[in-house]
Amino acid sequence: MTGQRDQLVVVSNRVSGLTGRGAPGAQGGLAGALEAVLKRRGGTWCGWSGNERGEFTGDVHINYRDGIRKATIDLEPQDVEEYYNGYANSTIWPLFHCRLDLTRYERNFGKGYERVNKRITDCAAQLIGPGDLVWVHDYHLMALGKGLRMRGIANRIGFFLHIPWPPVRLFSSLPFHERLVSSLLKYDLIGFQCDEWLENFLHYCRKDLGAAVDEQSGRIKYEGVTTHARVYPVGIDFDHFTALADTPEAQEAAWWLRSSTRERIAMIGVDRLDYSKGLPERLDGIGCFFERHPERTHDLVFVQIAPPSREDVKSYRDIRARLERKTRQINDAFSEVEFDPIRYVKRGFSQAQLYGLYRAARIALVTPLRDGMNLVAKEYVAAQDRLDPGVLILSRFAGAARQLDSALIVNPHNPVEIAQAIRAAMDMPLEERRSRWERLADNVRDENVHVWAGNFLHDLESV
Repeated sequence: MTGQRDQLVVVSNRVSGLTGRGAPGAQGGLAGALEAVLKRRGGTWCGWSGNERGEFTGDVHINYRDGIRKATIDLEPQDVEEYYNGYANSTIWPLFHCRLDLTRYERNFGKGYERVNKRITDCAAQLIGPGDLVWVHDYHLMALGKGLRMRGIANRIGFFLHIPWPPVRLFSSLPFHERLVSSLLKYDLIGFQCDEWLENFLHYCRKDLGAAVDEQSGRIKYEGVTTHARVYPVGIDFDHFTALADTPEAQEAAWWLRSSTRERIAMIGVDRLDYSKGLPERLDGIGCFFERHPERTHDLVFVQIAPPSREDVKSYRDIRARLERKTRQINDAFSEVEFDPIRYVKRGFSQAQLYGLYRAARIALVTPLRDGMNLVAKEYVAAQDRLDPGVLILSRFAGAARQLDSALIVNPHNPVEIAQAIRAAMDMPLEERRSRWERLADNVRDENVHVWAGNFLHDLESV
């Protein structure tokens, strides 16, 4: 296609700024990134409203906010159970994070996933003009590209995966895995966050699907269709985030953390409550630190912010109970009359408040067992004082570790390694902290969300 594109149409499970189960309360991650891109370019955002109705009507709800047209549909309770709680979050999410032990394969889940992908496809198809670029996001909607092609949509359609792609042997345990990937290959361009996830995908396409794959260019030919798969590391809206420094919310949050920790070193973790984030393993590492260095108990306070999520899914209720139990055990063993060494905070914070908390924390502990990217690590770097920056401890299994290699990189499964990194961070000289932070900040500043979006959309127009 040639000529000027009329608009950008983004399709995702969640549409930010709306109420309901499917929409986040605060801007961050996928929601914050797409909000920033659409505010700059203008366009349409389509997806599930987050609301449930007793019977599906197909009605599309349209509203306008900040120059963005937002179009949503409501789903039936059965849709939510089979598509969202079921296939997306009980099958795809654990499998793609290499938790085969938590992966549930149920036939109705797959049916519900395809049914809701069809319903969101019907919604999006009404909104796509002849010259529009279409950008579909994440594991909830992998089948949507095929649906749009079946409706005769010939536009350039791209897909970006915000979570890891698993190794071939794990992915091939998924029933009808060929069917899912053949649907993905109807997109013109597929984006991954790091080389490892792309390599896993190309390996599967070549080995199990029998597609013709050019490893150098990422070109895949299958059933007469050519698709390109490439790496696009997602970033944060650096300018917007750092502008929060002078807000009352940020300054009050920083003051609270500094004053409440009573001159002790504050170490922070900020995560959605999820088994992929390695929170119990993180606490094992902190407990190991206190056991190995009892003389440092009074020097460190760890604040873990972990608002609950997906509480309709049993594995998420289990991880919350496990985290609460480990927090109590460590506090029982090491607390004093005047303080507990671990604070577990079960609510979310605004971006401005998080900026202040990051700024006041001398150490950030970002130790997922497996993560597509992890924007918390980048936000922490962006919030630091250039004259007296803190230290980032980062899991080697986060996608961000490929870019942020000046952090202290750890194996999140090894509590001794986490304990050693905590001690190194506490004792790190100012000169080394500055040197490490400068290299991290250069990447976070340069590889921001607008560069990410610009690179992807440029390639989508030109492949």
